[in-house]
This record gives sequence, C-alpha cells and structure tokens, in this order.
Amino acid sequence: MLHKVRHRLRKHSISFHHAAQGVWWVLRTQPNYQVHVLMSILVLVFGLYFSIRHYEWLVLGVLITMGLVIETINSALEQTLDCVSLDRREDIRIAKDAAAGAMLIFATGAALIGISIFIPYAASWWLSY
Repeated sequence: MLHKVRHRLRKHSISFHHAAQGVWWVLRTQPNYQVHVLMSILVLVFGLYFSIRHYEWLVLGVLITMGLVIETINSALEQTLDCVSLDRREDIRIAKDAAAGAMLIFATGAALIGISIFIPYAASWWLSY
C-alpha cells in the first residue's frame, strides 16, 4: 500500500516538474509572455497602491491567470506547429493566427475590465491633487 502511494506521489512530482519547466521555458523565451508578466506586476502594484476591494482583486487575479494560461497555450501551439513544418503553409498560418487572435480578444477584454476597475481610483487620486 505504502509503495503505491509513493509511486503516485513520484509520478505527480515528475509531472509538476515538467509543468514548471514548461512555464520557465515560456517565461525565458517568449517576449509576449514577458510583457504579460510585466503588465500583471504593474496591475498588482497599482492594486496595492489604490487599496482596491476584495472582489476587484478576485477579478484581476482571474484575468491575470487566464491571460497567462492562454499565452502559454498559444506558445505551446506555435512551438508544436513549428515542429510540423517550418515551410510557409496556409493551414499552419491560420492555426497560429487563430491562437494569437484568442489572446488578442482576451487581452482586449481584460484591459477594458482592468481600466474600468482602476478609473474610479485614478480619478479620485487625480482630483485630490
């Protein structure tokens, strides 16, 4: 029984290690991912500065997490398609463009939501000076 538990824990720790390696690869090699992380840090700093409400933290946390997930999947898809062929192929171009489009749609929506959260705080701050 103990052997089975150890085996399962080992399998999960190996899976976690591979997942962490994937995140590290994306962070090191993908400029768009790095921009997303930088923007996320700025959002967190502004959230702390303006002392935003609990539910606003939750919304921003979900948006940041989803953005990182979508960008990670987009990067994985692009890398996979590059393994299929480096030749210019219409089907690969369409798949890459659609994945990038998903990130663009999400980023636009997330930016609008983030702006709507921060505008009242920024306006209050601006009017106080």
